[in-house]
Amino acid sequence: MIDFSLSDEQRMMRDSVRSFVAKEIMPLETQVLRNEREGRPGLEPGQLRDLQLRAKNFGFWGIFTPEQYGGADLGAVMNAILHIELGRTFVPFTFGGYADNILFSGTEEQKREYLLPTIAGDRQGCFAITEPGAGSDATNIRTRATRDGDDWVINGEKIFITNGNEADFAMVFAVTDPDKGAAGGISCFLVDRDMGWRSQPILTMGEGAPASLIFDNVRVPNRNILGELGWGFKLAMKWIGNGRYVIPATAVGAAERLLGMAIEHAKNRVSMGQPIAEYQAIQWQIADSHVEIESAKLLTLFAAWQVEQGAEARHALSVAKLTGAITANKVVDRVMQIHGGMGYSKELPIERWYRELRLYRIYEGTDEIQRRTIARNLLKGYAKLGQIGG
Repeated sequence: MIDFSLSDEQRMMRDSVRSFVAKEIMPLETQVLRNEREGRPGLEPGQLRDLQLRAKNFGFWGIFTPEQYGGADLGAVMNAILHIELGRTFVPFTFGGYADNILFSGTEEQKREYLLPTIAGDRQGCFAITEPGAGSDATNIRTRATRDGDDWVINGEKIFITNGNEADFAMVFAVTDPDKGAAGGISCFLVDRDMGWRSQPILTMGEGAPASLIFDNVRVPNRNILGELGWGFKLAMKWIGNGRYVIPATAVGAAERLLGMAIEHAKNRVSMGQPIAEYQAIQWQIADSHVEIESAKLLTLFAAWQVEQGAEARHALSVAKLTGAITANKVVDRVMQIHGGMGYSKELPIERWYRELRLYRIYEGTDEIQRRTIARNLLKGYAKLGQIGG
């Protein structure tokens, strides 16, 4: 029999994070909304760091970082559970003590220069692979790195790079051997901002502004190649795979919070002499939302479990990412409808979530790419029907 219960330790950690989110982060939502209306960043400078240090006092620091680097190494399932809790608020918060998973593939020198300072919060990096002509098709990147003695010279542009405006270094994927393609022809470089690249913000319908990164004859020493020369695409897929359970987990948390708002509003909003919760049209929207959220939650935790077991998880990750993103968008649309005009106004955070959650269907692999991956796996027999656990 399959046991879906949490251990006492998992339940304690989940409840601790839920309490931290409710007491320390949610009270900042009004300020974040006000700052957005006034064109200012959601959190004031230093607020995120202060929140991270407060979370550290609760024992939440480096939750996914190996113990040898001072982290808790809680594993993928617990990471997903905690991101469900973080998803309940739109305040931009992440736990401290974290570094991109591919940085652990660096040399000892690279770890000292990039990994350890990132974990400590003294440095910030960004993952730079997407280009104007290579979004979902990452194998089509055109940024070139040309060998020049002991250095490489990088030319090209990256777009929609998260944290690209704030980062002091970038993990840049560039073509080093155009004849080999993705398998052996793309390398990853650790490129400090002071090596010469520049960033420009890209305004979006959401609160955060990703960046365009410009590389114009940026010279990078050979020792800054991350991993093996020519095998950067493998690192890229490792990085992207991690996000494909974190994103749906965050989406589930947001959808649960939104549904809770809809239920409360439906019980209190009176129309034509009775609460709108008494109307079947409202009840069905609430029921459908709950069913879809529970389905997305289980698919997400199953995908995280496969990652934690070291199993081949790409199919499950695509299923989870697709389901979580679509579910959150369906739910926020229904919740706005249930709230009527107030849901559309900036007096409530629903319209912000409406804008923010739309991104989930695009980044880290669009809905179309996930469907393509799922269908290909089934048609070619990589994934089989009727199996449980792989």
